[in-house]
Amino acid sequence: MAKLENTVDANLELFPILPSSPAVASGSPSTGTALAGTHLTGIARLAAASSPAGEGHGLEVRSLGVRSILNRSVSRRGLSFTWTINPYRGCEFACRYCYARYTHEFMELPPEDFERRIFIKQNAAWLLEQELRQVRAHEEIALGTATDPYQPVERRAKVTQSLLEVLARQKGLRIGVVTKSTLIERDIPLLQRIAERNTLVLHLTITTPNAALARLLEPRAPRPDLRLRTVARLRQAGLSTGILCSPLLPGITDSGKALDGMAKRAKNAGASFFCAQPLFLKPCSKEIYLGFIREHFPALEPMYRQRFDNAAFVSRAYRNRIEELVKTVCAKYSLGRRKDALLTTAVGDTSGKPSDAQNSSSGRLSFPPSPFTRKGPHSNTTPQPQDLVSCETL
Repeated sequence: MAKLENTVDANLELFPILPSSPAVASGSPSTGTALAGTHLTGIARLAAASSPAGEGHGLEVRSLGVRSILNRSVSRRGLSFTWTINPYRGCEFACRYCYARYTHEFMELPPEDFERRIFIKQNAAWLLEQELRQVRAHEEIALGTATDPYQPVERRAKVTQSLLEVLARQKGLRIGVVTKSTLIERDIPLLQRIAERNTLVLHLTITTPNAALARLLEPRAPRPDLRLRTVARLRQAGLSTGILCSPLLPGITDSGKALDGMAKRAKNAGASFFCAQPLFLKPCSKEIYLGFIREHFPALEPMYRQRFDNAAFVSRAYRNRIEELVKTVCAKYSLGRRKDALLTTAVGDTSGKPSDAQNSSSGRLSFPPSPFTRKGPHSNTTPQPQDLVSCETL
C-alpha cells in the first residue's frame, strides 16, 4: 500500500521555497543574447532578447516583449474555449504534474526551467484592448490555461489585474479564470464589475485537501484550506466559483473516499460546481512527475509505467469510472457538475437543469452565498492508506 514517505512540518508556509536552480548556461535567454551559433526565431528570439525584471531564491524573472496576448485555442482534448490569455510564461507554483511545461520548449528552454524562469509579458493590457475586437459574442476566453495568472509575481507585476481592468470595460463576453491562488481575492471588486455585464466563471484548482501532499505536489501554491477559504469568499461576493479537483492522481487521490471528501469540502465552501479529471502526462511533464512518484510513492511506479509508458492519457474504462464517481458525489452534495473544465458553458447539475451562470443575465449568481465552515479538519498529516487506494485498476 502506498504511503507518503517524507514527513512534512505541519506548520506550513504559504509559499514554501523551492530548491535552488542549476547554474544558468552561457548564452541562455538570461544573458539577453541569442545562443551562440544559433538562429532563433519567434518566441525563442523574443525570450533571448528579454531583460531582467527581478529574481528570488532559485528564480529568475524577465520582461518579455510580445506581439499578442490573446491566443486562439486549438485543443485536441475538445475543450470549449476559443481564446486563451496567459499573462506570464512559466509558473512559480512548480506543480509536478503540470502539462504546460512544453511552452518553455518553444523558447529553447528545458521543461525544468518552467518554474525557475518566469517571463512577464509587456504591454499586455494595451494588446488585449486591441485584440478583443476579434472575439465574437459566443466565443469563450480562458484566463490562465498555461500559467497561473495569480502566481506570486502577480503581486507586484499586476499584469492580470491590468487585463481585468480592460475586461471590466467590456460587455457580452464569456470569461473563465483558472487559478490555485488566494491572491484572486485582491481583485474581487474588479471581478464583480466584469460579472455585471459579462458571463464570468471562476475556477479554483484544489487537487487534495491534504496539506502535506499538496506541498510536495505544488510546492509554492497556497495551502488547500486557504484555497477553500478563497472559494467561500468569492461566493460570498456573488461570483460563480467552482472547484477543479484535477488532475486526479492514480493510486493517490482518485479513490471514491477521496472524491467524496473533496466534494463535501466544496459544498461547505458554497462552491457553484465540482469537477475532477484524470491525470495525463505529456512528454514535457512525464519524467518530472514520475520522479516525484519514484521518490514519494515508489510502490506505485510500476503501475504508472504500465499506464503511461505508451500513452499520455488513461484508458477509457478508467475515465468512465471517474466520471461515475464524480457524478455520484455531485448528486450527494447537490453540487453543479460539469463533464470537463468548460469555462462558462453549462455548469449544470445531476438533474440536467441549466446552470446558475446561464440563469443569470449578468453572470452573477442569484442564490445567497454559503459561509465557509470548517466541518472536519483540513488534514496536515500524512495520507492514510485508505485514502490512497486507486478507484480503478484497469
